[in-house]
Amino acid sequence: MTDLATTETPATDRHSARGFRASAWRGLERLVSLAILLTIIEGGIRVFDVQPYVFPAPSAIGLALYDGIANGTFLHALGVTLTEILGGFAIGSICGITLGIAMVQVPLLDRLIYPYVVGMQTVPKVAIAPLMIVWFGFGISSKIVIVALTCLFPSLVNTIAGLRAVDSDRIALITAMCGSRAQLLRYVQLPNALPYIMAGLNTGIVLAVIGAIVGEFVGARTGIGVLILQANFGLDLAAMFAVLVMIAVTGVVLSFILRQIELRLCFWSGKATK
Repeated sequence: MTDLATTETPATDRHSARGFRASAWRGLERLVSLAILLTIIEGGIRVFDVQPYVFPAPSAIGLALYDGIANGTFLHALGVTLTEILGGFAIGSICGITLGIAMVQVPLLDRLIYPYVVGMQTVPKVAIAPLMIVWFGFGISSKIVIVALTCLFPSLVNTIAGLRAVDSDRIALITAMCGSRAQLLRYVQLPNALPYIMAGLNTGIVLAVIGAIVGEFVGARTGIGVLILQANFGLDLAAMFAVLVMIAVTGVVLSFILRQIELRLCFWSGKATK
């Protein structure tokens, strides 16, 4: 047993080292490609003398981003928007997953509720955002509700798809062993649905960023959306692009975190994002 353990450990270490090197190389490739792209854009703007009010240079955007972070304006707005994103994402995803499980377990709920959910999702969030502002005010609450409504549908649909994609032989096995519906859900349906649920969460976190910004466009006292509107009214395109870069990076980071969680939770499934 000792010899087996000692022979397996170096192989595992080598596999982990190769994975780390591959990840580092992919990250380096992305950084180099980004640097090349920014250099091309910077050079093209200087060569063709593009005015800052038409398209700002990457150097000007970087300077505006540094100034906004240094004086704390961007960080404060990002903190507010991030609170709206995470709060609405958590509420909407939990409600979507719970409702999806209930609709699969009780077909009557599926027939009664699903048309209303689809209808609510069809209505553009920018159209109902003013109504949310009227009901919940200009604070964070209204944006959290908008984000929650945005994230509910992806979690709901993917949960239903995952629960219904179970192999019929597994269901027959649990039934033959006199397993209850709760045991079928816990040991068969939920593990099978987990990759689908994570895919819905990955979609939802991106939509959550969009929903929060849309809500702040309609009415807010602070946040990333407010900074975008202020920069737009002041024709400060460098600041606007800086804010857009910051929110884009935020979305990428949130999606990356969920992908890493998916790899840990769905390690047995080939559907895990790599």
